[in-house]
Amino acid sequence: MSNILLLHGGVGIENSLVDNANRKLDSIAHSVIMGSDPLDAAVKAVVIMEDDPDFNAGTGSVMRIDGSIQMDASVAIPGRFGSVLAIESVKNPVLVARDVMELTPHTMLAGDGAVKFARMLGYHEHNPSTEKARNRLKTALDSLNDPKSESHSKYSKLMSRTDFATFLKDSCDTVGAVSRINDRFAAAVSTGGASPMLRGRIGDSPIFGSGIYVGEKGAVVATGIGEDISRRLLCFRIHEKIGTKPLQEIMEEEVGFFKDVIAGVIAVSADEHGYFANKGMGIGLKIENMD
Repeated sequence: MSNILLLHGGVGIENSLVDNANRKLDSIAHSVIMGSDPLDAAVKAVVIMEDDPDFNAGTGSVMRIDGSIQMDASVAIPGRFGSVLAIESVKNPVLVARDVMELTPHTMLAGDGAVKFARMLGYHEHNPSTEKARNRLKTALDSLNDPKSESHSKYSKLMSRTDFATFLKDSCDTVGAVSRINDRFAAAVSTGGASPMLRGRIGDSPIFGSGIYVGEKGAVVATGIGEDISRRLLCFRIHEKIGTKPLQEIMEEEVGFFKDVIAGVIAVSADEHGYFANKGMGIGLKIENMD
């Protein structure tokens, strides 16, 4: 049996960019020392992606409609889970999510409570904004003001009731990792969110069963439009079907329900690993044969 670390860098990229994304993610995967703990490997990979401004996680996260940055992250192993929701001003939300799981009786901490928890543990204040994020916000706001744009139509009901007309454009750049080491499973996810998004919006990434699920059968992580993924409990559904048919077939079947919505998944089971997306998605993979 092999030890496996499988990463994704978000779904929705142009097909012409997938090869470059794969090379970068493969490099990240191979830079991670697998060790003996599957959660260590998954978290290390996500931290690297959080620190890279090319990814919408940690530094490089997209901005909310008010120009703020709120991030979600989660980690899971069989029987245990931890997440932070709408956390601000920390460099690596995935590390705080792991601390929620390992140091508290809780599974989720949100908003200022998550920030205060991080500060209590010594996480310094960090500004994750970048010029790329600011430019992306401006482009999205311009799109909102165009009556012909999809962003405008999505928020038309809200805009008719408020003069706060600053809403954005779809983005699905979640990062995630699943791992199997010594027949044990783990997963980690981090995201700056999906725009358009109101302040306080929560997607699928920090919700157990939606954007992440780890159980005795394996580990599954999703990326895409969080609201639709959450409504379908995508990762839980895939995990529950493991063993009934080939893993690849399960993923294709479940992602197939998202007809007009971007979605992708990565997964590992006891004897398989794989990924599937209905639009371009970068993947990184490291396999180590066990002696």
